[in-house]
Amino acid sequence: MKLGLGLYRHMLTSDNFNFARQCGCTHLVVHLVDYFNKGNYTTRNDQPIGNQDGWGYAGNSKPLWELDSLLALKKEINKAGLELEAIENFDPADWYDILLDGPDKKNQIEEIKRYIRNLGMAGIPIMGYNFSLAGVCSRMSGNFARGGAVSVGMDETDQRPIPNGMVWNMRYDTEDAKGTIKNVSREELWQRLEYFLNEIIPVAEEAGVTLAAHPDDPPMPVLRDTPRLIYQPQLYSKLLNLNPSKNNALEFCLGSIAEMTEGDVYEATAQYADHIGYIHFRNVKGKVPHYKEVFLDEGDIDMIRILKILKEKDFKGVLIPDHTPQMSCEGSWYAGMAYALGYINAALKLV
Repeated sequence: MKLGLGLYRHMLTSDNFNFARQCGCTHLVVHLVDYFNKGNYTTRNDQPIGNQDGWGYAGNSKPLWELDSLLALKKEINKAGLELEAIENFDPADWYDILLDGPDKKNQIEEIKRYIRNLGMAGIPIMGYNFSLAGVCSRMSGNFARGGAVSVGMDETDQRPIPNGMVWNMRYDTEDAKGTIKNVSREELWQRLEYFLNEIIPVAEEAGVTLAAHPDDPPMPVLRDTPRLIYQPQLYSKLLNLNPSKNNALEFCLGSIAEMTEGDVYEATAQYADHIGYIHFRNVKGKVPHYKEVFLDEGDIDMIRILKILKEKDFKGVLIPDHTPQMSCEGSWYAGMAYALGYINAALKLV
């Protein structure tokens, strides 16, 4: 098993690469969603994210999905003594009609195929994604972790309909955005996912790239008046069976699995270990719709037990703390991440 760190585009700097190495990481998982794409002003929760001057490593303002940019990014990461294990999450501006079954679905599928081929040519082995209309929502932040450390949690569900021009809590279109997206059944959403996998998995197989699906976060059956797909552990099996392929795999989020109201996080880890691309290694207290994220050593999950199961199953992939409580000091994100990475590094050596 290998230790990794997740970084968003604006964090792709030599200082952060060095921080990862200093914490014992050997691998990175990179997000490319916080940037402008095809002239669309991508936002999260209706608020602008990004910088019109372009940002990212070395001031690069080019879309990082292009092969030369991926190769340049990988070169910078390798120069810091790290490996680029995965890209995590498509930009909603690139696949909203795939999620919504809209008129530009086929063109967007072809563009996603091109991205997957670029990942393969760049030698990036995994693409993480979350097939969801509402995305991550209904979460709140507060002093939920030990000592009043700030983390996220959930105490109520957001069932406001999703406005037109928005998906995954990000706006991809500011024009003609009146009204809300049409209601969809859960079965229809599964059909959209099956279409996506049947189109993309053959390309991923040729490119040598694994598609890794994140469970719903939070794992509720319905959010923002839309159905969810992977909100109980057994539903991961349904996803795998839609297109049985070693390139159809899981982005296994321990926190989301533990928050689910059915099943057992240890049984799920053992069941799916052979199908995991990489792991979000975080801990929680409680289950939906009432849970709080906490430090790795204070939650409901016995994280050492999880590592022992993964060792027994000969899992050799990367573990990252996708997020963790922030400490009450300067550089609160860095302090929280350093604590989490130190815990995981020691636990891996112990196991």
